[in-house]
Amino acid sequence: MRICVFLSAADLDDRYTRPAREFAKLLGEGGHTLVWGGSDVGLMKVVADGVQEAGGRLCGVSVDFLSARVRPGVEEMVIAKDLAERKKLLLEKADAVVIMVGGTGTLDEATEILELKKHGHTQKPVVLLNTAGFYDGLKEQFRRMEDEGFLPRPLAELVFFAEEPLGALAYLEAGTSAATGTGQGVE
Repeated sequence: MRICVFLSAADLDDRYTRPAREFAKLLGEGGHTLVWGGSDVGLMKVVADGVQEAGGRLCGVSVDFLSARVRPGVEEMVIAKDLAERKKLLLEKADAVVIMVGGTGTLDEATEILELKKHGHTQKPVVLLNTAGFYDGLKEQFRRMEDEGFLPRPLAELVFFAEEPLGALAYLEAGTSAATGTGQGVE
């Protein structure tokens, strides 16, 4: 499976890097390909290192103004002209999406894939990995959107919240239930 991971390029402490490293190892050991922003810094580097060390493949999609941070020695690397093209290419190259901890760029990527899913433009499974409770507030906001009628589809059809790396990958590997949205939406 080609799994797109949206995540931070910042240098973060162990409460975020440890689970990211664990997820990367699971991804690589499972023979999956990491599709990511192509950066060789911060949490992006941690995940790319872990996938590669565990035998997985790397597919990077960077953007022109960040090309100086591109990871060398990657099986596939594409340089997009702007952030909009980068998001489009990341999603095109992936079978599924995992949203890890990140800042405004990660949040932008996350809401775009959920908006596409909401309108039926993709059926790719989406997992939000809620490391150290990072996305508790967002989970609460999504539930409120659902409860108050802002989402035309059940939240469980849009995103699966996983608290641990193993749960995130297990959901994706479950296959048909993930793709059809019949799995549990919120842990």
